[in-house]
Amino acid sequence: MTQRIDVEDLNIYYGNFLAVEDVNLVIDPGAVTAFIGPSGCGKSTFLRSINRMHEVIPGARVEGKILMEGVDLYGPDVDPVAVRKSIGMVFQRPNPFPTMSIRDNVLAGIKLNNKRMPKNEQDEVVEASLKGANLWNEVKDRLDKPGSGLSGGQQQRLCIARAIAIKPQVLLMDEPCSALDPISTLAIEDLIQELKGEYTIVIVTHNMQQAARVSDKTAFFNIAGTGKPGKLIEMDDTAVIFSTPKEKATEDYVSGRFG
Repeated sequence: MTQRIDVEDLNIYYGNFLAVEDVNLVIDPGAVTAFIGPSGCGKSTFLRSINRMHEVIPGARVEGKILMEGVDLYGPDVDPVAVRKSIGMVFQRPNPFPTMSIRDNVLAGIKLNNKRMPKNEQDEVVEASLKGANLWNEVKDRLDKPGSGLSGGQQQRLCIARAIAIKPQVLLMDEPCSALDPISTLAIEDLIQELKGEYTIVIVTHNMQQAARVSDKTAFFNIAGTGKPGKLIEMDDTAVIFSTPKEKATEDYVSGRFG
């Protein structure tokens, strides 16, 4: 079941520094939303706030609301670990656990959550997750080999398999292709299209063509200057953002005039 996310009056801080100011937006369920904008405008910071990864940094905090199907993820009785379980995360650089086998990498999140599972069920999860990440046929004969032995693109798909093994409802991806070659990038983009019906997907990307190819909605963030907070400038259907945006700053950015 995919989830809708409503962000209301969100301000994100590092200590006293306001990094992202006054974000209001809706992330549609079962669709791909892309965050674009120049470096330092708060895209990744905002992404990490959605599954409460931002607050693991000392002094970091948020004000405002992030609601998933009406439940405030920052409510006083909400367990951040439970939030991170329902909202998975894939990082910029592939980060499989180097000493673990491919199989154990897929199961890592389940074991972290202290879920006891019989071996036959584990096998089913491993196969389903690797198939979901379009990796099964490439690795099924070497599941006991280290995940670090895979190519960069395969490692990133292994990280996606690890993220979907715990059955999240939302998948966050922070520039998932920035460290990959064009062929691996295409494989990840194809995978995002296949996964979007099952998950609500949010992707941060610096690659404008990628945002245009994979996303249904695009949010453009910008920053007035160094030391100023990042702001959401506009959000709309991706086709609109790239053809007829309402704001001049958006038009300048997507047409390559700055950024």
